[in-house]
Amino acid sequence: MTRARLLRLGAALCAGAALPSFAQQQGRPAMTMNTRPIPSTQEVLPVVGCGTWIGFDQRPGTEEYKRLPGVLDALFAAGGKVIDSSPMYGRSEETTGELLASSKQRENKAFLATKVWTSGRDAGIAQMEQSFARLRTQRMDLMQVHNLVDWKTHLATLRGWKEKGRVRYIGITHYTASAYDEVEAVLRAEKLDFLQINYSIDAREAEQRLLPLAAERGVAVIVNMPFGGGGLLRRLRDKPLPAWAPEIGCASWAQVLLKFVLSHPAVTCTIPGTSRAEHMADNAAAGAGSFPDAAFWRSNARSVGL
Repeated sequence: MTRARLLRLGAALCAGAALPSFAQQQGRPAMTMNTRPIPSTQEVLPVVGCGTWIGFDQRPGTEEYKRLPGVLDALFAAGGKVIDSSPMYGRSEETTGELLASSKQRENKAFLATKVWTSGRDAGIAQMEQSFARLRTQRMDLMQVHNLVDWKTHLATLRGWKEKGRVRYIGITHYTASAYDEVEAVLRAEKLDFLQINYSIDAREAEQRLLPLAAERGVAVIVNMPFGGGGLLRRLRDKPLPAWAPEIGCASWAQVLLKFVLSHPAVTCTIPGTSRAEHMADNAAAGAGSFPDAAFWRSNARSVGL
């Protein structure tokens, strides 16, 4: 190890030791979360948000539901704001709307993203109106066509809604590499604000064409499944962190995996899902500090079998 590397490692370790606990972070985060611009407007977004699949599909009165206000508190305290949902996520939209209304954080803090997931113009309009009602908002920050279902029909509707100010941004989503050819074709043919796609250290196919194309087309990228759908994080949980983790400001495997995703320059934001405040705070910490370059990951990811 060179002296310069040793000094950097020592500084990172000292910084990590000085970080306050989650409870101490409730008033103000220890570090400022990075932001990146949405290419179509240059509005900046914090780089770590919160996905609501499974975790927010909870009913009032349950112990799981009672934990969720702390998740949003941790997101906002760390400087995050993107909350992503969908009508296919059970009760998640409704839960999100309830929590934001009770905390009065909607207008000041949250960037709400949801999706349309049905076929036909009238069915799409009805579903999107339902999402507005469930999320208790008059204007959606981002409406996305979920998994490209009837995308031509819905994009036509959404362009009209964007002109009227009902939605601020429009986009498309998918979560599997088998759909990448169609995703690429839509990206090339349509003017979009956002692409939401899966990307993780063990599922890197999006690097080949989609992420470079999004950058070329001026499309913001939201990364879903940054933990490889959860399986990767479970496999790593009992392994010791690599020796280089403190050097890049990581104190957990979740932070390592999120730092990898955020190291790609085309990525605007990632939305790991969680139903626990302590996990949200841990995830959000990955959005602070600097991000290693591709050469770092080529060299070091192999050392831990990634």
